This record gives sequence, C-alpha cells and structure tokens, in this order.
Amino acid sequence: MAILIDPPLWPRHDRVWGHMVSDLSLAELHAFARRAGIPERGFDRDHYDVPEERYEALQLLGAQLVSTRELITRLRASGLRVTSAARHGRDPHEPS
Repeated sequence: MAILIDPPLWPRHDRVWGHMVSDLSLAELHAFARRAGIPERGFDRDHYDVPEERYEALQLLGAQLVSTRELITRLRASGLRVTSAARHGRDPHEPS
C-alpha cells in the first residue's frame, strides 16, 4: 500500500525520467498523481513517467524511492503490471 518511484535513469526530451507506481491500486496512483500535479498524459497503463526534478516533491508527499527491481517486483505482486506484449497489443503466447 504505497506509491513507489524508481531512480530517474531514462533520458528523453532533455530531461531524465523515472517511474511512479502504486502497489495497491490504479485509483491510489491516479489520486496521488493529481495531488502531486502530475499530468494525466504521463500515465502509461500501469505507471506514470515523472521527471527527475519532481522527485523531492513526490517524496515529501509520501512516495517511496526504491530500486527499479523492487518497483517491478512489487508492481507484479500487486497484479497491476501490464506486460510488454499487452502494452503493444500482442498476444503474449504468439512469437514476436
């Protein structure tokens, strides 16, 4: 029952980005994002992409900084993880 962020490691658009997830529900994630002023366009099926410069504010609001491995592990355990195949509209049982 937490909002998790992993270290910002992904460069794009002259910024460095990380991920924000909930290990409880998408409703919790969306509510936290609204409170933090994270725009809906940052949502990608199971996470928000968040820029590095927002990390301090997110942590002050209660987000927990965890490793990328822990974030993925906890997201999978929650049942909220969207697989790469589902993200791209492929049947996970068909060869790529």
